[in-house]
Amino acid sequence: MDKANANANAKGETVNELLKAQAHVWNHIFSFINSMSLKCAVDLGIPDIIHNHGKPMTVSELVAALPTLNPTKARNIYRLMRILLHSGFFEQQKLSQEDGYVLTDASRLLLKDNPFGITPLLKVMLDPILTKPWDFLGPWLQNNDSTPFDTAHGKPLWDYACHVPKLGHLFNEGMASDARLIINVLIDKCKGSFEGLDSLVDVGGGTGTVGKAIAHAFPHLNCTVLDLPHVVAGLKDSGNLKYVGGDMFEDVLVADAVLLKSILHDWNDDECVKILKRCKEAISERDKGVVIKKKVMIVDMVVMEKKKVNDESFNLMETQLFFDMLMMVLQTGRERREEEWAKLFFAAGFTNYKITPILGLRSLIELFP
Repeated sequence: MDKANANANAKGETVNELLKAQAHVWNHIFSFINSMSLKCAVDLGIPDIIHNHGKPMTVSELVAALPTLNPTKARNIYRLMRILLHSGFFEQQKLSQEDGYVLTDASRLLLKDNPFGITPLLKVMLDPILTKPWDFLGPWLQNNDSTPFDTAHGKPLWDYACHVPKLGHLFNEGMASDARLIINVLIDKCKGSFEGLDSLVDVGGGTGTVGKAIAHAFPHLNCTVLDLPHVVAGLKDSGNLKYVGGDMFEDVLVADAVLLKSILHDWNDDECVKILKRCKEAISERDKGVVIKKKVMIVDMVVMEKKKVNDESFNLMETQLFFDMLMMVLQTGRERREEEWAKLFFAAGFTNYKITPILGLRSLIELFP
């Protein structure tokens, strides 16, 4: 090969690499389109319409089933479905004349009547109140505000939610929808973790979705939901479940076990250590000078180590990193690797921990004093 041809080939490789890099950048610039297209489909009720149709649904049938659709926009439904088809939210099955849309496991989680549906979580996370702070991420890195949410709205998330009922309602609904699936798996796969317990406190348990499920599954277990007074106000005790207003930074009720589901990732390291110390006090009661050791149960993410990630788990790790950025934008917290968790546990006075990674993106972590 002469020098001229070699240079041409080298230049061609460089151009190809540049075009590949450009496509990579474009993909990330426009990746928000995936989530906004999904939100549009949910707002239009498309998953439920296809589900209720009872068989593969053609695009013309789908258009006809959208009563509020402006007729001049009908041709755009195909384009919306095409991107969602590519994203794995729908599949197509061959019919006699044309293909028909059917649901996938992912879009079934968006059905209104699905007991494990996560549409409320989608609605709160993509609400303009929570998407606006992302525009302030850059300015926040240059100011003294606690979070980009604070920069965007003038106050921290929880203070804002107290004064804006819409956000508080959306947030509670979103967290409850997430809790229903996770607690079902936890009770099924980790039943042994509840054996031998007579009492449990669900710290930051909101309106009691998790507490109700545990109380129902283990009738012998006295369950208490602890949350801020305005959160539990008006909620009624029932059977072996009760509600108590309080502050987890000040005091946690004495119990055999303390549950922290998706709580610690909201807070910075110093705040987490303070919460964990309150939990440790709650599970260490003295009887005739003997300390009875119980446990703290944490449901949260343990961020994967990149060197241990294969092709199958790459997307899981990416989602964990998305959540870490979400915590930075909305809260003072973070998602943590195992060694970062261990540092918190030991700083709070715990001597041993066990991680059970059976909850998808999240794990069950048990702490023992």
